[in-house]
Amino acid sequence: MIRLIAAIDSRRGIATDSGIPWKLPGDSAYFREKTSSGLIVMGRATYDEFAAPLHDQENFVFSRATTPLRQGFGVVASLDQLRAAHPDDDVWVSGGAAVYAETIGQADELLLTQVRGDFGCTKFFPPYEDAFALEHASEDHEEGGVTYRFETWSRLAKGNA
Repeated sequence: MIRLIAAIDSRRGIATDSGIPWKLPGDSAYFREKTSSGLIVMGRATYDEFAAPLHDQENFVFSRATTPLRQGFGVVASLDQLRAAHPDDDVWVSGGAAVYAETIGQADELLLTQVRGDFGCTKFFPPYEDAFALEHASEDHEEGGVTYRFETWSRLAKGNA
């Protein structure tokens, strides 16, 4: 199964030019819990934000660059290449915006943290409402004056999208 996991604001914003504009420890814990098994793949800019691979396992980076990556990170050209090498593993796509846009067409499920408000983001999650159905929404959570909830969206059958 291919899942995209992201926190998005009311305009589907995921980040500003300086990074994620909210600090939500509950969302960070949710992300760590959900991605604890399976393969994690990210874009080069997201990779640059991490000092070490998540969950002490190899993480994968979509990259055309030939410079070596840090220990614990491997380069892949596409989801198809990753799935061919690891056909039985679930895949978690963890950003950024270009990677989400490139992979949403292959996603089976979206795990979205809906952060209430407009945070002036300059990077956005792609439109998804026409191809996915909301399966579950948590109660609202509040941290540091920010309200959010966790949602799970499943891909609609091909005839319904």
